[in-house]
Amino acid sequence: MSTTSTNTDTAGAVETGATPVPRGRVIFASLVGTSIEFYDFYIYATAAISVFPLLFFPATSATGALLASLATFGVAFIARPVGSVLFGHYGDRTGRKATLLGSLLVMGIATVLIGLLPTYAQIGLWAPAMLAIMRFCQGLGLGGEWSGAALLATEYAEKGKRARAAMWPQLGAPIGFLFANGFFLLLTVWMGHDSTDPAHDGAFLTWGWRVPFLASAVIVALGVYVRVKLEETPVFARAVARGEKVKTPLKTVFRTSWRQLIQGTFIMLATYTLFYLFTTWILSYSIGAVENGFLGIPYQDFLVLQLIAILFFAAFVPVSGALADRFGRKPFLIVVTSLILIFGMTFNAFLSPDVMGTGEAANMGLMLVFLIIGMILMGLTFGVQSAILPELFPTNVRYTGSAIAYNFSSILGAAVAPFIAAWLASSYGVGWVGVYLGSMAVLTLLALFSTRETRDLDLDNVEDAAVSA
Repeated sequence: MSTTSTNTDTAGAVETGATPVPRGRVIFASLVGTSIEFYDFYIYATAAISVFPLLFFPATSATGALLASLATFGVAFIARPVGSVLFGHYGDRTGRKATLLGSLLVMGIATVLIGLLPTYAQIGLWAPAMLAIMRFCQGLGLGGEWSGAALLATEYAEKGKRARAAMWPQLGAPIGFLFANGFFLLLTVWMGHDSTDPAHDGAFLTWGWRVPFLASAVIVALGVYVRVKLEETPVFARAVARGEKVKTPLKTVFRTSWRQLIQGTFIMLATYTLFYLFTTWILSYSIGAVENGFLGIPYQDFLVLQLIAILFFAAFVPVSGALADRFGRKPFLIVVTSLILIFGMTFNAFLSPDVMGTGEAANMGLMLVFLIIGMILMGLTFGVQSAILPELFPTNVRYTGSAIAYNFSSILGAAVAPFIAAWLASSYGVGWVGVYLGSMAVLTLLALFSTRETRDLDLDNVEDAAVSA
């Protein structure tokens, strides 16, 4: 830990009477929580493509079962704004630490219970109903998790290095993806599961798919242990000492910061759409049966490509933080979002079955290039979101404001993205999925152009700036 960071922590502690917290502990606490949350989220996303259509949603067609399963995937995004309001209220009223513990436990318990659910063959329609309820609870927990972790990182950050500090919880997304999908890959290889010809009585579909969900209990316990040892953030503690807490953060944020809520929601839109196209929809399109219009790539082969590409996602998250601190959030995101728009126009050139090939003849090298480009752009756009969204709001409603913007964007850009993309690809061709991504990028660009730069704002004084904007 550097001398500067030690001095910063100590200064905050002296002013608020709090015990100084080592920066390494702050980094680990913000990173471990989001890693767990995204792990839980991704194992559901993977199972929604490869497991749940077979075990929870019997239908007359494979496409119908897939769409039904993806619909429950979207249930969590309806829950996330509810979670943002609930956990945001307590995060702004009682503090960041206790709220972060609560969100982690809600998400973790729901995930473990999914691993214990009976299937449709065992209890009929109660199975998908219970799955949807647990998925709702997952979304509720994640609705409060991300904002709390982002605030933990930003409100402890050194001056001029806020985006670099804020990128740590963003690394939880690729880390969670690697653990979740790596786990599924190992299980399917070990149990000999073939996604193109699944055996309903095989070990993987009988019990193996449950293991990643149940294993969440162990890593949730680790996350709780780490977060119990945290102190309250110095920025929030100073706000409490100045008597700036509000009784109704939700009412206050809509009254004083409604413009920032709209801006933050659409700033995150292209990021969310890209994120879930490349972690959920692309899996269904790539491993689906050729006779249904998909590519028919074996699940294990495609998952290896995804795991390679996700390393580029992780590598470019810290690059994003450094560049956003150097050039500013707004100009940096305008450039990256413009590149996402251009990339969307290339989908047909990469993914068309005539170009890519299908089954054993699929061009795996071309697919890997496509995935890597998407994940590089994902790292660049995602890494800075945990800095710019909290910076839009004053301290006394920062948890609520950033959580609502982040999670309302999840409905517009993530909840429906796999569903819309699957429908577009099957009805009009895969090129229209890229057009869909490009249209979301245009909306994000409009939001960015309407937003002023936040890099040099003092988080202790951002309230005046936000109100006068």
